[in-house]
Amino acid sequence: MLNLPLAGKSQPFSPQTADKSSRLRGATVTASVCPYCAVGCGQLIYTKGGQLIDIEGDPRSPINEGTLCPKGANAFQLAVNAHRVTQVLYRAPYSDRWETKPLDWAVDQIARRVKAARDKDYAAGLNAVKSVGTLGGATLDIEENYLMKKLFSGGLGILSVENQARI
Repeated sequence: MLNLPLAGKSQPFSPQTADKSSRLRGATVTASVCPYCAVGCGQLIYTKGGQLIDIEGDPRSPINEGTLCPKGANAFQLAVNAHRVTQVLYRAPYSDRWETKPLDWAVDQIARRVKAARDKDYAAGLNAVKSVGTLGGATLDIEENYLMKKLFSGGLGILSVENQARI
């Protein structure tokens, strides 16, 4: 047994205990915002070797001061979960089964369908489309909201552009 000083007193530790350290030591820390609601609680995302290892409340955040609600405290499970869908799943109209598709195919389908809906209802003189709308999410910051507004209203002419803005 090793005797290492702890708070001025000698404490008994095994060599295994003495060699242990925080699993967060050496991790990359990224400040983020909780994805669940519109409150905007700060989170610290810890990664090692490109793998997510922990998510904690950010004590520097004036909103949550390091605390997280039950949903925010379980944000790690949102990303690291054996049941999480990690592939594009597509179910064709009237089909009874899901098909796995490539991400490029899905993005192309979304772009084609948005363009078709826009072209069907586009009023050229007004630069207006009334049949398509968009809703931004709670975790978007002001820069992302600005870009969405420019793309959907200015670029595509969509009139119904809303957002659950908070920061």
